[in-house]
Amino acid sequence: MELITFFIYAFTSIFIIVNPLGGIITFISVSQGMTEAEKLHTAKRSVIIAFILAIIFAFTGEGIFRLFNITIDSLRVAGGILLMMIAIDMLHARVSRESVTPEEIKDASRREDVSVFPLAIPLLTGPGAISTVIVVIRTAKTWELKAVTLFAILLTFALTYLIFRFADKINKLLGVTVSLVITRIMGLLLGAIAVDFLATGIWNIYKSFSRLS
Repeated sequence: MELITFFIYAFTSIFIIVNPLGGIITFISVSQGMTEAEKLHTAKRSVIIAFILAIIFAFTGEGIFRLFNITIDSLRVAGGILLMMIAIDMLHARVSRESVTPEEIKDASRREDVSVFPLAIPLLTGPGAISTVIVVIRTAKTWELKAVTLFAILLTFALTYLIFRFADKINKLLGVTVSLVITRIMGLLLGAIAVDFLATGIWNIYKSFSRLS
């Protein structure tokens, strides 16, 4: 039961911040003029690169903490603030500047390969996704929970590939109104996750200072 509960927490946190549904418009924009084969190759390559980056940060997060003398609770607070900013943008149906900017999309139109930039970075694996992956993997206290987290990351990017592969069909099926409703709902859920990050981080930092005093 603990594994199922933690999986739901990990998958929800990671999937919402990666937000492949919100990235459909960006993918369609930067892949204009491509053949179906080229779109498929771009979707596959961008998702694989983003997945590898997420896994790298999941495994190297602890080393980064030690290098910069950062505690997990400090990252929870910083990540919570960042996620809250993204959530507010999603609630207002705006493209978050943390993920990708209009300038980056315009620049991408002049590039031959858009799978790395701006799709893999920063659309799918931006600062928010990196912070979330590190916090969630550090929250997992056992190897079983860490394995569940890695599976949640894998499932997130597998679904992301499917969503990008059928981006045109999904966009036509959902339409503007439904897409905006989904974006706002996901923004609300992301805001709740951000509050949890903030509350846990601030409370643990307070307890650590109380023990010192």
